Amino acid sequence: MNPDETQKLIIDESAAARQLRAGFPWLRFENDLEQEFRREQIRARLPQVRSNLYLGGAIVLAFALLNTLVLGPVAHSSIYWIQFGMVLPALLMMIFLTHQRTAQKTYQRYGPIIVAFIGCSVVLVESRAAQAGVQILFVGVLLCSIYVYYLVGLLFYEALRANAIIWCCYLAVGIVSALPEAGVLYNTLVLLIANIVGATVAYSFEMETRTHFLERRMLSETAARDGLTGLYNRRRFDEHLQTVWQMAQREGVTLALLLVDIDFFKRFNDRHGHQAGDECLKAVAAALARAARRPLDFTARYGGEEFALILYAPSRQYLQEIASRIHANVASLGIPHGDSGVAPTVTVSVGVAYVAPTLERSTAGFVQLADEALYDAKGEGRNRSVFSEAAYADLETGSFQSRTSG
Repeated sequence: MNPDETQKLIIDESAAARQLRAGFPWLRFENDLEQEFRREQIRARLPQVRSNLYLGGAIVLAFALLNTLVLGPVAHSSIYWIQFGMVLPALLMMIFLTHQRTAQKTYQRYGPIIVAFIGCSVVLVESRAAQAGVQILFVGVLLCSIYVYYLVGLLFYEALRANAIIWCCYLAVGIVSALPEAGVLYNTLVLLIANIVGATVAYSFEMETRTHFLERRMLSETAARDGLTGLYNRRRFDEHLQTVWQMAQREGVTLALLLVDIDFFKRFNDRHGHQAGDECLKAVAAALARAARRPLDFTARYGGEEFALILYAPSRQYLQEIASRIHANVASLGIPHGDSGVAPTVTVSVGVAYVAPTLERSTAGFVQLADEALYDAKGEGRNRSVFSEAAYADLETGSFQSRTSG
């Protein structure tokens, strides 16, 4: 297999490439890739969403002033209570969520619920105004629908569900409020048409956004590849480790790092030549890429004949499976090694570090822990995996702490 074929094989096996090839008409990626997309979207949108929510608060105040101008005093108290006791506090709650350190998780969880609550509250305001003989406030419901689709950072299905709840609420309130049936029917139809238009545009926008996300991911992957093996290079490894380390700290999950070293590779080069050595590196790289296939699994050439795999939130069982798969994949290559000392074919040694990242730990210590495990694997005879049992026994302490922690 030539270098171009190897690189194409590895890139084609990336999560982004597989997803683009499979398509996503239902606006859904593979599970891990979907979670990455959602985190990136909310992280990118939060500043603008926060500004839009402040604007929404200003609009609520503007409508309160409008009520003073067009409504009689009888309707004031109930409408004001809804606006200042329900809508405005809900908006402030959403703004509060955007300022939290865990906003990427909490806003996705609670945002759609609060938005639906706000929409139903706006329906109550319009209904109360209609009972007072003022129909122009229906525009507030339409404006709320637009906000839900485009301005509060919800994905398509979240926005569609929220607007469906608002539409049903408007229909139900219109029926029980004894408002003129013709007016309720007309406004319900207008709101339905507005939702169809809004949902169509929102679907197209999210489809385009998801496509661009996958394309950017593939371009980034291509630029960060090692020229020989097609795996990620050392620089990309360092960047990715910092990113997932911080992500794991925020989400309270574990990370695993596997350092993989080709056994007696210098002897292989001396015996079989550097060209054969390059072919061996490419074949082992492809075997490693096939071993770790989850969307957030990350495989890189760490340096020379050494490779690294970063696994996000793995179980111990998955780690054992990956280690076994690595040895099986490399063995299946059947590359003759005339001066190995452990087997007639090329083999690898694997060191595994498994930790729960905290503020007291560092990525440098994490790599050191995996390196020590790799050293032990070589010392025990090579062609094996060694796991960091100390990290398994107690994820709260260990020798892999940052210098600042003392």
